[in-house]
Amino acid sequence: MPPRQSGTLTEAELRIMNVLWLKGSGTVQQVLDSIIQKPTLAYNSILTTIRVLERKGYLKHLKDGRAHVYTPLVGQKEATRSEIRHLVSRFFKNSHEQLVLNLLEDQGIGAEEIGRLRQMLDQKGTDSKETDLAKKVRSDAK
Repeated sequence: MPPRQSGTLTEAELRIMNVLWLKGSGTVQQVLDSIIQKPTLAYNSILTTIRVLERKGYLKHLKDGRAHVYTPLVGQKEATRSEIRHLVSRFFKNSHEQLVLNLLEDQGIGAEEIGRLRQMLDQKGTDSKETDLAKKVRSDAK
């Protein structure tokens, strides 16, 4: 029995999707020529990965002579949100608050980033009722 395909993107799939999101569409050769990250992938690896992306519903192809031109069906923003939902589901029991609190507790977030977060939360607070998360971010940032 073949392994179950994940709905999330592998590293190789993400590299290919990044090229196609940037270019809008492309053939396997155009994708290969556009990948600058090392290690480089072989033509057959890219072709196989593109076929997997097509089965997952991320890409479609149109025939252009002998070549297939691949176009994203899923936008980068939509894919990013899907990946975040998956992460929140797996590690934070569907709690976005726990994700944000975990990020804030991490030593990698600087004062400038906290300031931008504070501004975003202030804007959200004026748009709707202030959440407990917004209050927690403000108190943690002080």
